[in-house]
Amino acid sequence: MTGLSVPLPAEDTPRSAYGVLQRRATVATVAILLGLAGIAWWSTVGSSRDMAAMVQGVASVGVATPFDMTVLVFMAMWTTMMVAMMFPTIAPIVLLHRMVVRRRGEGALPTVALAGGYLAIWALVGLVPLAGLVGFRQVPQQSMWVERAGGAVLVVAGAYQFTRWKYTCLRTCRTPLSFVLTHDFGRGWSGALRVGMSHGLYCLGCCWALMAVLFVVGLMNLAWMAVIAVIFVAEKNWSHGVALTRVVGSAVLAFGVAVIVDPALLNTFVPAHSGAMMMSG
Repeated sequence: MTGLSVPLPAEDTPRSAYGVLQRRATVATVAILLGLAGIAWWSTVGSSRDMAAMVQGVASVGVATPFDMTVLVFMAMWTTMMVAMMFPTIAPIVLLHRMVVRRRGEGALPTVALAGGYLAIWALVGLVPLAGLVGFRQVPQQSMWVERAGGAVLVVAGAYQFTRWKYTCLRTCRTPLSFVLTHDFGRGWSGALRVGMSHGLYCLGCCWALMAVLFVVGLMNLAWMAVIAVIFVAEKNWSHGVALTRVVGSAVLAFGVAVIVDPALLNTFVPAHSGAMMMSG
């Protein structure tokens, strides 16, 4: 976004983005994002009470995964989950983009379009777990090969945390100013939509592996959702976020190897009755 006279922050970090707008505008923008995330968490907690199989993950495949949910219901549930987990992470990019569109004299619509484009990428990703759940519906009974397959997914997810792709995407998420300055798709809501979708793709490259972990342990396992959401925020905003990536990768990789060797370990971390316990709470 060259050629704009805008007050740029002195350094390119997520924290610096919180000082580019007036305090009132910053507080309002962040409050809206966190408010939407809070509503999404509330909705997800309510939905989990009626979807025990979605809480328990692959350890219960063939026992508690009939999956008779329609595509539209699943996609609505998944998109709500993405708002809950991912909206707290995008405040820096939203604030910096909002700074630019305000200097252009544009209203709030481009900001809404940016968030919508970002969310559209994560909504489409929901087709992947949907396909997996439909496939698991055909498994006649609980099988160790499914649990070992889950262990293999964990190994791949842990290993990905050390790849160049992971660090490239994470660096983009940790340098929001550089992203805004190098992704100018024009004025108006259509340009902002493309900015949001582009940022969503980088975010997907940064976070898909831990989302795969969530599929293994239970898409609506609230405890794991909360832990992974906190990791996402820390990776992108904490000064030691890159080191955290390596720690998390090592832990997930070790967990995956252990599950492949002893599939029963998956039930230790995701007990068969965890869904009932969470719902009764």
